[in-house]
Amino acid sequence: MYSDRVLSGMRPTGRLHLGHYHGVLKNWLRLQNEYQCLFFVADWHALTTHYDTPQGIEENVRDMVVDWLAAGVDPAQATLFVQSRVIEHAELHLLLSMMTPLGWLERVPTYKDQQEKLASKDLSTYGFLGYPLLMSADILIYRANRVPVGEDQIPHIEFTRELARRFNHMYGREPGFEDKARAAVKKLGSKKARLYDECRTAYQEKGDDAALESAKALLNDAQNLSMNDRERLFGYLEGSGKMILVEPEALLTEASKMPGLDGQKMSKSYGNTISLREDPDEVARKIRTMPTDPARVRRTDPGNPAKCPVWQFHLVYSDDATRQWVTAGCTSAGIGCIECKQPVIDAVRAELAPIRERAAYYEDNPDQVRNILADGCEKAQELARDTMRDVRDAMGLTFS
Repeated sequence: MYSDRVLSGMRPTGRLHLGHYHGVLKNWLRLQNEYQCLFFVADWHALTTHYDTPQGIEENVRDMVVDWLAAGVDPAQATLFVQSRVIEHAELHLLLSMMTPLGWLERVPTYKDQQEKLASKDLSTYGFLGYPLLMSADILIYRANRVPVGEDQIPHIEFTRELARRFNHMYGREPGFEDKARAAVKKLGSKKARLYDECRTAYQEKGDDAALESAKALLNDAQNLSMNDRERLFGYLEGSGKMILVEPEALLTEASKMPGLDGQKMSKSYGNTISLREDPDEVARKIRTMPTDPARVRRTDPGNPAKCPVWQFHLVYSDDATRQWVTAGCTSAGIGCIECKQPVIDAVRAELAPIRERAAYYEDNPDQVRNILADGCEKAQELARDTMRDVRDAMGLTFS
């Protein structure tokens, strides 16, 4: 029912650079062809650390979405929307906060890490403490079962899974749940019903995870179940109640191999970026002035590619033949650093040319960007409303 729905978001930081492209956007381009994808601008999340400087958020949203579209994110394949335009995120966040133990939030690894990194800011706010809960609400509101994250974000997904489990256990019991669940099992047909019961027993009595996955696959393939019966059987399978919120799985993504111009991680705060809309002449200037192996003081001095930031660009952009040419030429002083940099300049320019062209179109047609977001917000809100209807009903908040 909710299988293969992907959710991913980015804080609005303005124009994006090659680090974003290789670390996030190329992955999104692949995912949009494989799953039902929702990609959102996390503008409320920007306020958790920059609540005192909200002035640039609107412009940053526009710039970032233009870069998404320019990079190839396709609104015909994925839903693009702005978090704050779907107010249900805030409602679910509020309701989840009523049942979330404070200790769960304080144990999230990034909580203390970020406080130390941003020591100059006053982060003793509920918004900062509660941002993992808002992140969970972002995921759970769409019943997304796959969330692309790096390894450092896995604790957030585990937190979200625990939260969904706790919610389902506390609020997922409906009157006569077990009788309704057993009646739903019979609707599977005798063969599938027997297999479901065997898997349920194996999981609940022996903790057999393979049996659990087999039963879930069986339910996902069952065509003759209503939405409510399917939810009941998912809950009955795991020993809880009706499955209202879906436990997401982490879709592990590789860390970006795109370094900055100085060899550090590419980041605006380091001033070492190449933006997706960078002018071709500026691309050439930035790469030509990149630092190289300190041992190559003179043109005739041999060097070591492993100690040169430019080599990291060759690992991303060059083929084996070019890398061999660089290695041989650098270690023997057969080529100079400017010669070594030229293939990188050509490759980066070639990669950015179609992106810059598409970006120019959206810059000239801002109404189209607004319409894409308005359409995406409407689609996202429809999904969010379905979830909130079930959440309110489970929590007894449907007054007539």
